[in-house]
Amino acid sequence: MTLAELDWRVIGEATDDGPMTMALEEIAAETAAAGGPATVRVYTWPDVLSLGYNQDPDSIDWDFCEREGIGVTRRPTGGGAIYHDHYADLSYSIVAPADAVPGDLMECYRLFCEPILDTFEGIGVDADYVDRKYEAVHQPACYLRALHPAHDIVGPDGRKIGGNAQYRRKDAVVQHGSLSVSLRPERHCGCFTGEPDPEAFRERVGAIDEYVDVERDDVVESLRTTLAAWADADEGIWTDDERSRARERADSKYVTDEWVRKSP
Repeated sequence: MTLAELDWRVIGEATDDGPMTMALEEIAAETAAAGGPATVRVYTWPDVLSLGYNQDPDSIDWDFCEREGIGVTRRPTGGGAIYHDHYADLSYSIVAPADAVPGDLMECYRLFCEPILDTFEGIGVDADYVDRKYEAVHQPACYLRALHPAHDIVGPDGRKIGGNAQYRRKDAVVQHGSLSVSLRPERHCGCFTGEPDPEAFRERVGAIDEYVDVERDDVVESLRTTLAAWADADEGIWTDDERSRARERADSKYVTDEWVRKSP
């Protein structure tokens, strides 16, 4: 089986709470593994901090997040925590059965990042993989961690504007990523203990609206249509059964302290 032989659906732009957002991806993986459609998806988080799978909960300023109305959940993927601002951040995911994708992780990253780089090109941003490794500025924060050519995308001045992560089940692969549309460095940095410097954040992280004059809605539509074209996907929706199962999964897993506040 190849990606071209799959039935694909494109969903989005959509917004759900943080736990539901992660649960829907898990359910999409189960759907794809069971012979249902593979999924490309565009989504926005409602001001949520997503922790990496092995994130130390002590690295998070929980009081700040509660005070500022920032939800917190944990991703099944590694890396550091990301503050997903409802305006400044735009996210995507690609979900496919495991037997249709390259077995080599780096090869799969490059394949799944094709439409992401095409999106940047389509809106006029000269973006590419970072050309070499860079040391971390603040390890707990994903956008301030060490940059890696495998999955970090930078703008024309070398600042990071996109990150990607992938996790593999026995029967399905999920890749998701974040595109930096705008910058909210003070709010982003405030989510962490250790007081990461907002100015250091600006030096490491770029944003689409700093490079080109484009409306956010146009970025959303470019990402959606580019993903759909890459996968040859039909317009799709979550089924009632998928949303029901995702809600149960969110409540039993992604909202619980056992998942969100677990120690590495």
